[in-house]
Amino acid sequence: MSFFTEPLAFEFFRRALLAATLVGGLTGLVGVFVVLRRMSYIGHGMSHAVFGGAVVGYVAGVNFYVAAGIWGFISALLINQTTRRQQIAADAAIGIVTTASFAVGVAIISRARSITQNFDAALFGNLLAVTETDLLVIAGVFTFAIIVVFFSYKQLLFLTFDPDVAPVYGVRAGWLDSLFALVLAATIIASIRIMGVTLIAASLVIPPVVARLVTDRFAYMLVVSTGLGALLGFFGLFMSYEFDIASGASIVLLSAAAFATVLAVVLIREWARTGRLSIGNRGIGSAEREAMLD
Repeated sequence: MSFFTEPLAFEFFRRALLAATLVGGLTGLVGVFVVLRRMSYIGHGMSHAVFGGAVVGYVAGVNFYVAAGIWGFISALLINQTTRRQQIAADAAIGIVTTASFAVGVAIISRARSITQNFDAALFGNLLAVTETDLLVIAGVFTFAIIVVFFSYKQLLFLTFDPDVAPVYGVRAGWLDSLFALVLAATIIASIRIMGVTLIAASLVIPPVVARLVTDRFAYMLVVSTGLGALLGFFGLFMSYEFDIASGASIVLLSAAAFATVLAVVLIREWARTGRLSIGNRGIGSAEREAMLD
C-alpha cells in the first residue's frame, strides 16, 4: 500500500496525479478520431509544431498557452488545408508543416543556448512543473472536447468514416475540420507538461488502438479509450514517482504494456476460435451506420 500512500503525502504529487489522469482521459478521447482518420502521425507532428510556438512565445515574452495555442491552431489548419489537395498525402503535409515549426524553435534555442533548460519539461514531461493554472487549462480543454464531441457526434462520426460522402448529407466538412484542429491543438498544449513533446503521440494513439481491439462500436470505443487513458495516466504517475523516471515515459511504458497484453489476449482468442493468429479487419458497427444517415 505504501506504493500508493507515500507519494500522496506530497501536494505536488496530488496535483500532478489529477493532471495526469485528466490528460490521459483527454488524449484517449481525442485520439479515437486521430486513429480512425488514419492520422496517428499528427500527434507526433503537432507536438513538435507547438514546441516551436512555445519557444517563439518565450522569446517574445508571450504567455506559453497563448503563443503555443495560436501557433498550434495555425499549424493544424495548414495541415488540413494541405491534405485537401489530392496531390499531397496527409503524412507528407504533417511532416512539412510540423518539422518546419520545430526547426524554428531549434534555431532560436541554438542562438540562445541559455534558454534550453526552460524547455526541459516541455520536451520530456515533468510532474514537478504542474501548477494550478495547468490544472485549470487541462480541465477546461477536457470540458471543451467533451462538449464538441457531444454536440457534433453524428457529424464527426460521418466525417471520420466517410469524408467524401459526408458533405452530400449536409455535413460542413471544412468547418468541422477546423473545429477538430482547434480541439487537437488545445489537447497537445494542455498535455505537454505531463507527457512532453516527444511522447504525446503515444498517449493519443495507444488507448484508442487498445479500445479498437476490444470493440467495433464507435460509442463504446470513445468510452473505453477515454477511461483507459485516464487509468494509464493515474497509475503511470505512481510508476514515475516509484522508479524516478519522467512522467511521460512511465505513462507510455505502461500503455505499451497494456497494448501488448490486450493484443496477446485477442490473438489467443482468435486462434482458439479460427485456428489462425489474426485479428482481422472489423468494419464500423451497424448502429454507427444508422447514426451517420439519421
